[in-house]
Amino acid sequence: MTQITEDTFEQVLHLFKESPEIDLREASFIDPAGMVGILELGELLQSEGSRKTVYLPKSEEVLKYLERMDFFKFADSYFNLEPPKPKISGKYLRSSYSDVLLEITPIEKSDDIHFIVGRVKDRANAILKRHLNYDEKAINGFIVALSEVCQNIIEHSENRGFVGIQKYHFHQKINKNVAKIAVMDLGIGFKKSLSERFPLKNDFEAIEKALLHGASRYVDKGRGHGLAAVRRFVKQWNGKISIRSGTAKFSIIPKWAWGKEKETKLVYFSGSQINIMLIEI
Repeated sequence: MTQITEDTFEQVLHLFKESPEIDLREASFIDPAGMVGILELGELLQSEGSRKTVYLPKSEEVLKYLERMDFFKFADSYFNLEPPKPKISGKYLRSSYSDVLLEITPIEKSDDIHFIVGRVKDRANAILKRHLNYDEKAINGFIVALSEVCQNIIEHSENRGFVGIQKYHFHQKINKNVAKIAVMDLGIGFKKSLSERFPLKNDFEAIEKALLHGASRYVDKGRGHGLAAVRRFVKQWNGKISIRSGTAKFSIIPKWAWGKEKETKLVYFSGSQINIMLIEI
């Protein structure tokens, strides 16, 4: 497997669940969704009493990105890594000129969200203004959207999650800069969360109800509009959002992007996996 991204998540899920050893040596690209997805799979295996060996990518460039995103800070607790201490010659600089908006960061309590928002605010002006041409209003909208998807984990997952954000330049498909946000948890998922208040047939209906109609497990007025607000922001800035939960995935896809809008009968994976892509304007 050469690409470990949102697009290849189903293959990655199968590989990690079925293979006794995980061979990532040929990986040439791993994005935030790939990194966070691997860590969530590690947490799932750990909860099942399993600890697998992962053979790390041979590409030093990929290893540098993994190190820069703090992937190894968490991966060690879930997997036996081979090599256990990968040699990385020149590490990426941790500065405002880096493409990283947020290293992989755990979300367990509300204080974590304050830390995440503060960290991203410091870097958003430098990265989003320079690379995506976002103005102050757009950057504020970005911060609010990020806060909402993180809050979704605190309120609905009953578990901890991870978030990671990075800017890329996509040469082949669109030749533009994009920011990728990945937020995932292994909690109860959308269907179980919302079925306390709504009759739901399946996971897809639950995701749709939350994303399109602002449904919440809470009766309080003003609660549950977070994801609907995120959808409006993403649409306003011509971005892409996808949510996977249980056995279903629902994506809102602009003209420049790719993927399937509706996916059902997927391999069950607990919790929720939210991916957002924002494009240079």
